[in-house]
Amino acid sequence: MAHLEFFNNSRGVQAETIKFITNVSSPASVGALEKLKAHIAAGAIHDSRERCDAPKCHPDTRVAVQDDLYSWITDGDGETEQPKKIKWVTGPAGTGKTAVMGSLSKRCKSGGVLAATFFFVSWSASIGRRRKTALVATIAHQLARYHPDLREEISKVIEADSDIFDKDLHTQMEVLVLGPLQEIACRSNKPDLRGAIIDGVDECEAEQYHEDTTTGYSPPLRTNDQDQLEILQVLQAASSDPSFPFRILVASRPERVFREFFDPESNPTPFAQKLDLHEEYNADADITLFLEAQFNRIRRRYNLPPSWPPPGAIQTLVKNASGQFIYAATIIRYLETDHREPPKALLEAILKMEAKGNSNPLKQLDILYSRIMGSSPDPFLSPTQRVASDQATTKYEFYHKSLFDFLNDAGRCGGLYVEHGKFQAFIWDAFAQTCKRGCDSHCSYPETFLQYLSVLPETINISTGNARSKLCPTLASAGWWVSLTVARQGYDSPSLRRVFFDVHGHCLLDGCKLACRVWSLSILRHLGSDVPWDRRASFQTKRFTDLVDAAKKDAQQERGASVKEAKEGAKKRTSGALGTAAESSTASSSSKPKRRRTSKSRNRR
Repeated sequence: MAHLEFFNNSRGVQAETIKFITNVSSPASVGALEKLKAHIAAGAIHDSRERCDAPKCHPDTRVAVQDDLYSWITDGDGETEQPKKIKWVTGPAGTGKTAVMGSLSKRCKSGGVLAATFFFVSWSASIGRRRKTALVATIAHQLARYHPDLREEISKVIEADSDIFDKDLHTQMEVLVLGPLQEIACRSNKPDLRGAIIDGVDECEAEQYHEDTTTGYSPPLRTNDQDQLEILQVLQAASSDPSFPFRILVASRPERVFREFFDPESNPTPFAQKLDLHEEYNADADITLFLEAQFNRIRRRYNLPPSWPPPGAIQTLVKNASGQFIYAATIIRYLETDHREPPKALLEAILKMEAKGNSNPLKQLDILYSRIMGSSPDPFLSPTQRVASDQATTKYEFYHKSLFDFLNDAGRCGGLYVEHGKFQAFIWDAFAQTCKRGCDSHCSYPETFLQYLSVLPETINISTGNARSKLCPTLASAGWWVSLTVARQGYDSPSLRRVFFDVHGHCLLDGCKLACRVWSLSILRHLGSDVPWDRRASFQTKRFTDLVDAAKKDAQQERGASVKEAKEGAKKRTSGALGTAAESSTASSSSKPKRRRTSKSRNRR
């Protein structure tokens, strides 16, 4: 019987009207949710720790656009027959799409209408935020967190199909999201969640699939457009399901794949009217408000006179911004972080920069980036040229993708441009040095480092073959890398085959290059005695037998040298022990007569 003592002093409360609701999760349900959590990108959720420094709308800015989007999430466009559940928010680089989506996510959560969020970032250290693989699982995880009935249904499907996370996105969406929604569709306590926000889809990079082959042939690489289009198609299919109650905001730049997908002439699906931040909303007033507030804060911090900034400075900066919030935000960040010059001098230099004879709206941003990058006291010793000694604790982060775009365009960044070949050489040199050092015992993220080390070439989209064949073997510990890969991925690891064929595929019939002898023989040594022949067949080439024999011969010589060294060491230790014993015996015998003579002399006395 329930104890109601805590209602003793209450009025108007009748025991028979009290309803107790208790949600109990079974152990199996908890286990399924743990499996789900292992496949999400936690940093992609709007209020994650990883996004603590993400762009946000300054108070009292972008109010109109946020109001319009929030109204669409809660009420739609007033359609009655066929609801339009997907809306595209677009705009050029730096127009504040991510800031608007982040602030809107917070507002939707406060209003109790937020179903799920996912923020893609192309430069994130988390591979889950850069690729499509964790998208559906992260959405399902948030739905399970917000609604008990959905949590139970999602747990059931994971228990029934533990391999669901290895399926394609369409299957994951059908099983993890649509299936549970269909199960609770007839219940009275359906979720009152309204909106899902997916930001930065244009920054999603392609996931590469490597088939196990015996010839070293790799399938054609997928493009970013293909994976981005797949995401759009999955969201479109989900929104067409009657049980799917959410409206989806998709934010991206106006890249070709998005323009074509949301074009009414090429896609018959009725989408909500797109929202272009650059064309439909004049951002000048918001940028002015932002700069005024930030300059007031800087003036107080550095005790600058009330006359700073000089008259007309804010108007000039707003004009230069051309509607790009990133230009204004970068200026403020530059004034606050460059401590070699006072903010007053830095602002004067910025105001003197002009983009003559060029109508490109990005030109002013390019000039600003060029000045910031060129202001390094010693560019040749910058982090792009050497691995910092405090890599374990210090993070170097990009604030905005526009900097990537600037540095990757030779026409925009000029002398700052680094050719792709030099970039490859730098990455591979750092990779080899890391292999030589091994994992730093006080590294903050050793598990992450070990997890992605063996797939580093795929992660950074390097054309690996030629680069690997030029690796300096004195810098690399091939054995360490191979043993690590075998321990984590097994003898069937595709990484071993890719490395083997990359380094050996460039060798001529008259002999292997130095890098090949180090890497391929190290692989074969690990495979020579432990792996069955049916598995070794995947490494078969016309020179495989010679390489195996060479590997075995080297291994035998190493073992023979070790045995010989051990025997010689034992012999030396034995000889040393015998010599010590002989010396002790001689010393003992020579001392005894002296004691006798001493004794006799004493007797005579």
